[in-house]
Amino acid sequence: MKIERIVTYLVGRCLLVRVYTDEGIVGNGEAGLWAHHPTVQRAIEELSDYYIGVDPLRMEHHFQVVMRDTHFSGAALNAAASAMDIAMWDIMGKMTGLPVYQLLGGKVRDKVRCFTNVVGNSLEARAESAAAAVAKGYTSLRTTPFLGGWEGENPTKFIKDAVAIVRTIRETVGDEIDLGLEIHRNLRPDEAITLANQLMPFNLQYYEDPIGPESFEALEYVAKHVNIPIVFGERNYSLYQFRDLIDRGIAAMVRCDLSLAGGYTQCKKIAALAEASFVSIFPHLMGSPVNIAAYVQFAASIPNFVLMESLNADEHVLRGIVDYPPTPVDGYFAVPDRPGIGLDIQEDVLADYPYVEKRITGWFQADGSVAH
Repeated sequence: MKIERIVTYLVGRCLLVRVYTDEGIVGNGEAGLWAHHPTVQRAIEELSDYYIGVDPLRMEHHFQVVMRDTHFSGAALNAAASAMDIAMWDIMGKMTGLPVYQLLGGKVRDKVRCFTNVVGNSLEARAESAAAAVAKGYTSLRTTPFLGGWEGENPTKFIKDAVAIVRTIRETVGDEIDLGLEIHRNLRPDEAITLANQLMPFNLQYYEDPIGPESFEALEYVAKHVNIPIVFGERNYSLYQFRDLIDRGIAAMVRCDLSLAGGYTQCKKIAALAEASFVSIFPHLMGSPVNIAAYVQFAASIPNFVLMESLNADEHVLRGIVDYPPTPVDGYFAVPDRPGIGLDIQEDVLADYPYVEKRITGWFQADGSVAH
């Protein structure tokens, strides 16, 4: 079997890839560098010079060739290789008639737990959103504890408001629903520590990305001063970065992104490193139903999986682009037995979902300086 053709599609806020073989089997994948998809699309076009004509079933070999050929790496290149890796595993599944989880060692769970986001720009809206999620059967919620425009406020004010948001959600749903916070790397270390200490009474499951990922030393400093389980990793793109993060002992969970950190071939290794250190896998996900389906296969195959995203905005809008869109029921995705990742992209409808460009607009503090 050989790869004959590679086609990419910019759809909604997503970058999809279809890998065609000379035996008529087509693999589906998705790239995860969501803010720079045109750049990744170009990277896939460049890599096609290597991939076209090769055996798609040698995923490990191809990843090593692409990453070591010129000794350059980076998020764009990794996202391109990740999309290709997912598509090649999909091809192997369809060739063998097996779901990807079976090829990865078999499933260790029958369903995959997911969370949903609590949103709203007022305390009342957050309470309504949380109550609605629980009514749908979710037992795991996540929120970003800031209101619109908070970047222009002083720390005392936005920390006070953040505590009020978390208190409102906890009082709405009670003490038996898991609740985690996504900070989006928006705080300085001092702010992250102050906020976390004020949130201690609310029994949080995790505190995600309180500061930027560029300095592991800064992450370690925050972790030593915070007594809420901390989650890092969604911006990391290589096995070696995750090894360093895990070895430092500062993360309770790591958020490897299947469509950024090397597809199944590399993320299975990241999960094994984490398992050996009693660190859980909480994979990061943005994208279409293609990514959702691919992640369900991954989550079904690793013992230290905890949670994954459910219906985000992209997935909901783009349900029509695949033949079997994953649908959560009572806070879980069923693990399908269909071959590969369990679905196919419907190319004939993709033109109905134009690409939504991510424009750089910036986030600013009250004095005009760029916010974190």
